[in-house]
Amino acid sequence: MRAAICLLFALLFVWSANFATAHALDPGYLEIRQIASNTWSVHWRKPDVNGQPMAIDAILPDGCTPTRGPDPVSDSRAWISSWIVECHADIAGQPIAIEGLETQRNDVLVRLHPLDAEPATLRFTPDVSVQIIPSEQSTWSVFAAYSQLGFEHILEGWDHLLFVFALFVLVRDPWKLVGAVTAFTLAHSITLALATIGVLNVPGPPVEAVIALSIVFLAMEIVKGGEGRFRLSKQKPWIVCFGFGLLHGLGFAGALADIGLPSNDIPAALLAFNLGVEAGQLSFIAALTLLLAAWRLVALPVGRNATVLTAYGIGSVSMYWLIERVSGF
Repeated sequence: MRAAICLLFALLFVWSANFATAHALDPGYLEIRQIASNTWSVHWRKPDVNGQPMAIDAILPDGCTPTRGPDPVSDSRAWISSWIVECHADIAGQPIAIEGLETQRNDVLVRLHPLDAEPATLRFTPDVSVQIIPSEQSTWSVFAAYSQLGFEHILEGWDHLLFVFALFVLVRDPWKLVGAVTAFTLAHSITLALATIGVLNVPGPPVEAVIALSIVFLAMEIVKGGEGRFRLSKQKPWIVCFGFGLLHGLGFAGALADIGLPSNDIPAALLAFNLGVEAGQLSFIAALTLLLAAWRLVALPVGRNATVLTAYGIGSVSMYWLIERVSGF
């Protein structure tokens, strides 16, 4: 029965492999930094969608000239534009909008750096595409924004999610599974923090390739799980997950590097992001568990062959990602 539900999810992952690369899931990022009393520099990063900038645009308050920026230029990962605006009134209390966001699935983070106030972070979603610029912001609002970002990042990151799904198939003991996921979170928190403060600096493409390779490894462990021998991945999965978590943390660091962190609240933002990732992983496992329980009420048991087939489905998707990422070096 467990194998049947796992097989279903493996098929869904296979179906979504191309979709995951066809539509951008990274957030947009808008930074507005005051450089003089009425002058602000603007940096606008749009996600890439199939080689084109996402159909969204940042609209600054009416008192600023210009309210829109120039056409963006690709940096191979996103579409970037920068410009200078003159704002002849205090922008605090004025509306700022992300036009077109309501038709997308992405979020946009906006960071404001006034000269005489603490920086502020705003999170725009398809449901909230217009907000009022605050005069000040608390650490709690930064915490809330980045925890939600971490939660959504894990649920929209197909490679990280497939890693957790492979663990669900491999590790049958619920407490061992939760422990493995928590060890994974602790490990990626370490490398994420080290990368954020500049101690680690690893190029993104090799990291993404090794992340895909880690999923291939778990798929192989699922296939070999029926041999009856001691396997560290099943008996002590937290050790394996801790090691792979160190690698996955570098992948999260790449995402945060693109988004940016509030310089005055880096510890809160990092903690919030990691807690959001952990909540997302546990929520995904809970959803799988509930679906498995529902399946047991209506379905007949399925044998070992279905589990092996599930492993091959996971391995096929991850090998596709591995080849794609290595070829893109």
